[in-house]
Amino acid sequence: MTSPSEAITGRRIRPSTIGVIAFIAALHVLGWGVLVLLVIPAGIPLGGADANGGGTLATLGVGLTAYGLGVRHAFDADHIAAIDNTTRRLVERGKPATTVGFWFSLGHSTIVVVLCVALTLGITAIGTSLADDSSALRTWTAIIGPTVSGVFLLGIAAINITSLGRRHGHASGPVLRMLGHLEKAVDRPSRMYLVGLLFGLGFDTATEIGLLALAGAATLAAVPWWAALTLPILFAAGMSACDTTQGAVMRRAYGWMPGRRRPGEVYAIAMTGLSVVAAVVIAIVQLSDVLVANLGLGGPLPWVASVGIDGLGLVLTGLLLVTWAAVLATMRWTRTKTD
Repeated sequence: MTSPSEAITGRRIRPSTIGVIAFIAALHVLGWGVLVLLVIPAGIPLGGADANGGGTLATLGVGLTAYGLGVRHAFDADHIAAIDNTTRRLVERGKPATTVGFWFSLGHSTIVVVLCVALTLGITAIGTSLADDSSALRTWTAIIGPTVSGVFLLGIAAINITSLGRRHGHASGPVLRMLGHLEKAVDRPSRMYLVGLLFGLGFDTATEIGLLALAGAATLAAVPWWAALTLPILFAAGMSACDTTQGAVMRRAYGWMPGRRRPGEVYAIAMTGLSVVAAVVIAIVQLSDVLVANLGLGGPLPWVASVGIDGLGLVLTGLLLVTWAAVLATMRWTRTKTD
């Protein structure tokens, strides 16, 4: 059964959560405020838009594109799997978990903002390296990002499996001790900042490259640095809003897990099983792609690496919500029938 402290947490918004909401609101106000009140009235052509040919609509469209890229990036499969599995683990231990998605997105956004700042400062080597698929920068980030993502997802999935085993009385001491370092490293939502930062090192997704291309085009058009930086701010606003919402929804979903009663066991197994399987599948695809691309390994790995996971994030979000609703409906129907 949910402890009293957890029950109170579920009804009362923590000060840290209020701070997170205020921060996300500030990103939206800053990004859209600067764009609408300063950039557009000044006729500044963001994204290389032609100020003489419908500059206002073009600049507004570039801002909407940057925001949309952030929203889309929040639904990447590795984002959702990392946030969902970490939230489940923290909730299972009775720890705050509502802001897991926020801290993850903040870390991830940091990399994108830093790169855009470098572009606006005229560090053209960054833009050249990003545009060249064979550059050392793209090569190493294509290894580091997916590898970190894959290893983390496998580790957090293994922790959730062993936790579920302990919940049902199965010993898993050696495995749990091996995963102890990862468990201690991410024992609170704020620790997900570093995880998001490391995930962001693999900035080879279409959304991030698209944003950087917009920022680069703005720089080439001699746009003031403060105007060009509205793009990464809007990107961060969109991604943080969606990632934070995902984490809060999952916190609510896992917060329903009762003790060892039969309906509670079914709920825990259903939700945990789905999130663990998703994390493992995504990790295997990412690591297979790294091994095939950089070591040329054959066998079944090329086929596994070719599995598309670009749209899996939206599917995973839907499955998690449907599973949550279905199991809760079953639990209530069972309770009503028993009563």
